[in-house]
Amino acid sequence: MWDHLEKNTSYMGAADDFAGARVVILGAPMDFTVTFRPGARLAPLQIRLVSQGLEEYSPYLDRDLRDCRYFDAGDLVFPPGSVEKSVQRIALTVEKLLVHGKFPLLLGGEHLVSLPAIQAVARFYPHLAVIHLDAHLDLRDEYYGQKLSHATVMRRVAEFIGGENVYQLGIRSGAREEFYYARAHTNLFFNEVASPLQKIMKEIKDRPVYVTLDIDVLDPAYAPGTGTPEPGGCSPQEVIQALHDLRRAQVVGLDIVEVSPVYDPSERTSFLAAKLAREAILAFSP
Repeated sequence: MWDHLEKNTSYMGAADDFAGARVVILGAPMDFTVTFRPGARLAPLQIRLVSQGLEEYSPYLDRDLRDCRYFDAGDLVFPPGSVEKSVQRIALTVEKLLVHGKFPLLLGGEHLVSLPAIQAVARFYPHLAVIHLDAHLDLRDEYYGQKLSHATVMRRVAEFIGGENVYQLGIRSGAREEFYYARAHTNLFFNEVASPLQKIMKEIKDRPVYVTLDIDVLDPAYAPGTGTPEPGGCSPQEVIQALHDLRRAQVVGLDIVEVSPVYDPSERTSFLAAKLAREAILAFSP
């Protein structure tokens, strides 16, 4: 089950019991295709380390991690420089988690790690909808000749599940061609998260949902530790509220990606990611 995984430390309060857990944390420390500032491979470890400084209780939800069953599987080990094999490894591991009835919570890593996770979830849950929180569209067909890139990830997702099933929120950056593609093929909500989410949940109703959360959806004033910061984003409270609102949807998987700790000596980006992970565990645990 745990081939190609290593475990140096765990997210706070994670149980040793895989069988009894509903949520399983999986680190995907890959940044092979990062186009500007590398370092996202360091995020899963750093998010776990700073999580020890957070409380296990969420006053937003009146829930405590001690009342939830979640397991930290550790980090996937990737063949150095091999994007294709690394993507396959993520897909196979997420598929195993789904077969065992688990809710995968991925800690990236660059945004490309979301693609194999979404593909695995879509094969397991037909009619999947993807809610994409990001500053960037990530809809390029290729980047410097590469089809697999964190700049192309949502284009590949749209091709796999159909662009009409992709909902892009918080977007405020992209090439002209990406915006043209989004307006024609996906559901684009420019620079907004909270308001369009209410409309989306009415539309998707009881369909299974995967949430992919790029930390740069937040304004870099709150989350400077990321590879491609984009000014003008939302606040942490808006993203936290979005996670809470998504409790009304049938969320079956989630990832938090593009944290790059080296660009944030204050560690506030990692702390924010750890807190978002806490809220996700509490929101989507039975």
